Formats: sequence, structure tokens, C-alpha cells
Amino acid sequence: FKQIPFMKAKLLVSTAFLAASVSLSAQKSATITVHADQGKEIIPKEIYGQFAEHLGSCIYGGLWVGEKSDIPNIKGYRTDVFNALKELSVPVLRWPGGCFADEYHWMDGIGPKENRPKMVNNNWGGTIEDNSFGTHEFLNLCEMLGCEPYISGNVGSGTVEELAKWVEYMTSDGDSPMANLRRKNGRDKAWKVKYLGVGNESWGCGGSMRPEYYADLYRRYSTYCRNYDGNHLFKIASGASDYDYNWTDVLMNRVGHRMQGLSLHYYTVTGWSGSKGAATKFNKDDYYWTMGKCLEVEDVIKKHCAIMDKYDKDKKIALLLDEWGTWWDEEPGTVRGHLYQQNTLRDAFVASLSLDVFHKYTDRLKMANIAQIVNVLQSMILTKDKDMVLTPTYYVFKMYKAHQDATYLPLDLTCEKMNVRDNRTVPMISATASKDKNGIIHISLSNVDADNAQEITINLGDIKAKKAVGEILTSANLTDYNSFENPDIVKLAPFKEVKINKGTLKVKLPAKSIVTLELQ
Repeated sequence: FKQIPFMKAKLLVSTAFLAASVSLSAQKSATITVHADQGKEIIPKEIYGQFAEHLGSCIYGGLWVGEKSDIPNIKGYRTDVFNALKELSVPVLRWPGGCFADEYHWMDGIGPKENRPKMVNNNWGGTIEDNSFGTHEFLNLCEMLGCEPYISGNVGSGTVEELAKWVEYMTSDGDSPMANLRRKNGRDKAWKVKYLGVGNESWGCGGSMRPEYYADLYRRYSTYCRNYDGNHLFKIASGASDYDYNWTDVLMNRVGHRMQGLSLHYYTVTGWSGSKGAATKFNKDDYYWTMGKCLEVEDVIKKHCAIMDKYDKDKKIALLLDEWGTWWDEEPGTVRGHLYQQNTLRDAFVASLSLDVFHKYTDRLKMANIAQIVNVLQSMILTKDKDMVLTPTYYVFKMYKAHQDATYLPLDLTCEKMNVRDNRTVPMISATASKDKNGIIHISLSNVDADNAQEITINLGDIKAKKAVGEILTSANLTDYNSFENPDIVKLAPFKEVKINKGTLKVKLPAKSIVTLELQ
């Protein structure tokens, strides 16, 4: 050890302290440049789609209680849930599954409810399904919500004839057998049904098929699912699970433009065997790993898009991420197989970061459906008897509603990044921006940093704005959630820590917070 003169030592210490201070300051700041003049792609409202499966209490007790229930309802639909979903402007709703779709026989769910046969829901807990919620109940709900229905057809255990007749039943206005059966069951005018999924997860619970076999099967099914009386089907092939790029390649090669869309599923999950971890009990390492896993969806989307580009340079075939979200262990004391999980601030970040990614690829990605709408996985809403709570994820969808059908505005983002386990890198800031049909610009910002506030400088360029108003979603702890006893722990609040001066926006973003700003 070599002695250092006192003054020199003092200078070294001061320099080291200054360097540390600069480093800390750098970790707490970020810069964004919004390119309003480069906006070309529209963010389809269907990116904010929902998914309702006959699973647990998603349908029964969640969406539907029946007209005779003592729970307040509108024609059998829970009033509180219906109103909450109406507030989100739900654009599209996928039904009846999921794995349930390939065991569902639609004729069991029509006609007088007392005559509908029961079935065992083999995929999800062996629950007895009474079929009281069927085609009429679903399509009428979509009409009331003002959203597009997305029907998942039974390929795994059904027949071509069965699915063809279902399409006729729903969409034909002619003097045909299925249209007349629909009229007999109380609906004179045909519904408009745009989206038709030809099977679900055909590589797994939908039939354990090889892609080559499914490709031929799709061609057969799609031939007989016809357009009736001005209704034009957007036919969707059952696509890959996350990293299965071969499935996409085979379908693009063998099906091609016979399909209008190809699905993709991606879950933020620790693994498919053993414990997936508790929804509400996790540490910061778990949190940052989750952020890294959810952001990996970008690489997955890019690789599937690259394969699709090889066969479809004009991007006429859409990619639809019709199942995504977090998947944790079921809550203790709940029915096994019903996939009921709580929803914390961590889940809200998965939603905001994922949506930020989706906005970037809407030249090919035309729909996304979070799993699932009520009481299952990363849901918008939780219900228990007469009570209802809105989840942190619900509030993200409410904040981001402004981006539906708006023009995506590219941006450059510079921020600190963190290396997390499994060789993932997580930026501490995520952002997205859009301009709506009235020319109003919205910017959504997420401060992923669990401990440090961030001062964000946003260069607006030629954007003319005098002020910015916004809302913030945050809480004291990442593990905070809304319970039936305390339903307002995580909720939206006005956000005022923003200043605008000469084309520059200064935003002070608290740790672990999500903000959406409207420029005025």
C-alpha cells in the first residue's frame, strides 16, 4: 500500500464521489424524441382485444349470471362487469376458447336453456358446463358492447359440417335450414361475424397435430366456411406457440393466402412444469425477470414476421397474438384448473410494456387478445358473489384506450438498462406515442425502475402543444393489488409532474409508475 498525500487523496475521493453522483444522475434520466412527421401505421383498435373462455368463473359468475340472479344484471349479463367493459371500449372478444373451443359443440348451446345438455369441461378442472351461455348469449353481448366477435371453431373434435353449419346459423339471412333454426330460437336477423378461428392450439390441446397435417385440414375447413349475405369472414389459422418458428413456416408455405390471419400465443410464464410463482409474492429479482420475459415477445414477433415476409411480402396475411399475458400459480384456496390469479402492479407493467411493443409492429400485427377478460389469468376484472374489483391491468387498458385506431408515432429512446437473470436486458423506461383522428397526441411512459424516479426529457420537434395533462398508475409496492376488502389500493390518479417549454416536455416520473399524457 502506497501512501498518498492528504490533499491528493482528498481530490481523488471528491472526484470519485462526483463520478458516482453523475452515474446515479444518469440512471435517473432519459431522453425521448418523438417523430410526429414519420407516423404511417394505424394502431388497430383490435390490439386491445379481449379473450373469454369457458374456464373457471370467466363466463359463469364473471360475464354471465342469468336473468333470474339476485346479482344486478342486464339481460343476464352482470351490470357492474358490463359497465366496466363498456368503459374500456372493448374492440373484439374471442370465444369460446382456448382449449375449450375444440371440445365445444355449438348446437348444445342453443335453444331453451332447460333443454341444453350438460358436458364435462375436461381441460379446466372437470367442471360441469350447463351450456346456458351459448351462441346467442355471446353474440348478443358483443352487439351490446359494440365489439367484433371472434369465434374459435372446433377442429380438434368437431367436423367440417359442424363448423360450416355454425357459420350459416350465425350469418345467413336466407331461407336456409340453419338460418331458420336461428329464427326459431328467437333471432330473426343474422349477426355480423368477422373473425373465425379454424381451431385453437392445434399443435397441443387442439389435437396434437403436426403442422403439415393441420395445414391440409385448414384448407379443407376454410373451403366450407362460406360468406353469407354480405358477411365476409376473416379466417384465422391456428398458429404457433411462442418459439415454434417451423409451424409458421409450414403454414405460410402450405396454406398461404387461403388464410387472412395466422395466430400466435405468448405467455409471460416461468415454466410449464412445477410452480410458476405466486402472483402476489415475489422479490425485485423476480419482477425484473418478468419484465425481461414479457419484452422477449418483441424478438418472437420479429422472427415470426420475418418468416411471413418471406412468403407474403405485401403483408396481406395478418399476425394475431390472440393469447398473451402473465400466468402465475392459482390463488390458494381456489379450484384447481380454474386459473384464478390476483393481479398486481407487476402485471400492469407487463401490460404496458407489451402494448408498447405491439404498437411497433402493426404493419403485420393486427390483433392481440389478453388472457383473460374476467377471473382468469391476467384479467381486467375479478368478481366474488356480488362484489367486483378492477385490476391494475384494467387501468392500463383504460389509460391506453387513447391509442386505439390512432397513428403510431415512432420515437427514439435513450435510457439506462439493467441486466437480469437468463441474460436478458431490461430498459428502465418504456414509451409509446400516437396521434388520434382529431390530431391529438398521446404519450404513454412506464418507469420500470422499482426504486428510482426518472426525469424524462421529451423532444417534441414540430409538435405544437401548450400544456400536457395526464393520469398515473402506481402504488407503494410492486406487490400491491386490489382485493374485495380493499378494492382501491392500485388506481388511477391525476398526474401533474410535467412541464412544457419551447418544444420540450419535462416529466418527473416516480419509481414504478405508468403515465399517459395528452398534449393540448
